[in-house]
Amino acid sequence: MATQLPPSLDLPPHLSAHKYFFVCTLTVAAWDTLVLSPRSWRMVKAKDGWPVLKILYNFLRIFMPVEFIVVGVAFFDTKFTQSQCQKFYLFEPICTAVLLAATSVVHVIRIHGIYDKNRSVLMALSALFAVQIVVTAICCGFYRSIPLLEGQGCIAGPKHNWVGIYWIGPTLMYSASFGLALLRSFQSRTARPITLWKLMLRDGLNLYGAIWIVNMVNMLFWFIVTPTGPDDSIKTIVTSMAAVLTTSMTLRIILSVRGSLVYGGSFAGASTAATGTSRSTHVITTNRSHGGVGAGHTYDLSQVSKVAEGGGEWNLSDSDGKSSVNGPKGILPVGSHGVDVGRDGVKITIDQEVEYDTYPRPK
Repeated sequence: MATQLPPSLDLPPHLSAHKYFFVCTLTVAAWDTLVLSPRSWRMVKAKDGWPVLKILYNFLRIFMPVEFIVVGVAFFDTKFTQSQCQKFYLFEPICTAVLLAATSVVHVIRIHGIYDKNRSVLMALSALFAVQIVVTAICCGFYRSIPLLEGQGCIAGPKHNWVGIYWIGPTLMYSASFGLALLRSFQSRTARPITLWKLMLRDGLNLYGAIWIVNMVNMLFWFIVTPTGPDDSIKTIVTSMAAVLTTSMTLRIILSVRGSLVYGGSFAGASTAATGTSRSTHVITTNRSHGGVGAGHTYDLSQVSKVAEGGGEWNLSDSDGKSSVNGPKGILPVGSHGVDVGRDGVKITIDQEVEYDTYPRPK
C-alpha cells in the first residue's frame, strides 16, 4: 500500500521548481553579502562623508538579505498557516517595491553623474522613476495569497495578468540607464579608441546589461508563461531572483565609481576622452673629479633617444668640452622633450601620454 506524503512534500511541479529556485536566490543573496563585506567595511570607514550613493549602498546591502530571509521563512516553514499568510503576503511586493525604488535612485544619480550633471538626462530619468513609484504602489493593491495547501508555504501572486506592469516601470528605468551608459561609453570611444572588452570593464556595462537581462526575463515569465490554475505560482518564480540580482549589480555599480561618490561621481572615460600629459622630473647626479657640469644647456631627447637606441653615447659639451654621459641602450624614454644640464647634475623633464590601463584599478 502506497504511503501518502504530507502536502509539504507532495508539491506540484511548478511549486517544487519555485522552491528550488528560491533556494538559489537565497544562496546568491548570502554569497553577495559575504563577498562585498570587506569592501563595504572599507566604504563605511572612508572619511569622505556620507553622500547619497554611500547611504543607498549601505541601505541596500542590509535591506535586501533581510527581506528575503523573512520571505524565505514564510515560504519554507511548514507551520506557516494560510491564515497567517493572509496577513503576510503583501510583505514581499511592498518590500521589493522599496528595494527597486532604491536601486532606481542609484541609477538616476549615477547616469546623471556620468553625463556631467546634464539636466535633461536627470529630468528624463526622474520622470521614469516617478512612473515606477506610482505603478508599483498601485499594483501592490492587486496581489493575493496563492491558495496553497497547509504546509506548502506562503507566496504572493497577482490577482490579474495586468499586474505584471509592476515590473514594467523598473524595466523601463533599467533599459534607459543601460542605453544611456552604452551611449556615453561609445561616445568616449570615438574620441579615444579602446577595445570593447576594456570599454565594458571600465564603464561597468556588464553590470547594467545583467540588470537589464534579468528584468527582461522576469517580464517574459509575467506576460508569456501561462499558469495551470489559481494555485500555480509560475508567474512569480523569477521575481525574487530579479530583485536580488538587480540589487547585487547596483551595489557593484556604486563600488565601480572612481573617486568621490558626491553627485554620482564622474565618468571613468573622461580622462581618456582627451589626450592628457603628465610631467615627471628625473635628476641624474654626476660626480665629476674634474670640473663641474656647465649650466644653462637644454637638449631635445627626440634626437638623443636615437643615440640611446643605438647603444652609443650622447655628449653634453660644457664650457671645458669634457662633459659627457654614457647611457646604455634604451635607457632614455622616447618622446621626452628636454634635458636641462645644471650645476647639480642632469635634469630630465618627461612629457608623455597617460593611458588609463597603465594604472591599477581600486578594488
